Amino acid sequence: MAETIANWFVTTFEGTLAKEWIVFIVSMLPVLELRGGIIAGFAMNMQWLPTFLIALVGNLLPIPFILMFIRYIFHVLKKTPLRRLVEWCERKAESKSESIRKYAYWGVFLFVAVPLPGTGAWMGALISVLLGMDGRKTFPFIIAGVFTAGIIVSIVSFGLLGSLGL
Repeated sequence: MAETIANWFVTTFEGTLAKEWIVFIVSMLPVLELRGGIIAGFAMNMQWLPTFLIALVGNLLPIPFILMFIRYIFHVLKKTPLRRLVEWCERKAESKSESIRKYAYWGVFLFVAVPLPGTGAWMGALISVLLGMDGRKTFPFIIAGVFTAGIIVSIVSFGLLGSLGL
């Protein structure tokens, strides 16, 4: 799914926006995050290192805001027609929280680092907030997890897929 959406961004905005901006914007979006940004960079024939660094920064930029303000944002949104969306996000986070609950901050790292659907910095930050974890302690583990996921996705995209000529 992330690959399809990332490719849609590439085909829609390539030629209109600089490749670097496409990678940056895709990396900031929930669900797509760094993985989608790296896939977009690969699809646009960008070099690995600039793609990785732009995607890393793009993915990490929203995270401090999530860690600091998501409780307040959810509180406000629960009083609007978006209440169901907020409740869905909370249920989704709760359903994925077991590894974080079990291993605390290392659980956040593992959750973010494994590039599977439904994992990533956004959900890791949301889960850690809902579990009452300290955001200042959580953020370095999220950074490390995003970095690790980026290496894994880069190896698959630029290494394996690149060597196969895909």
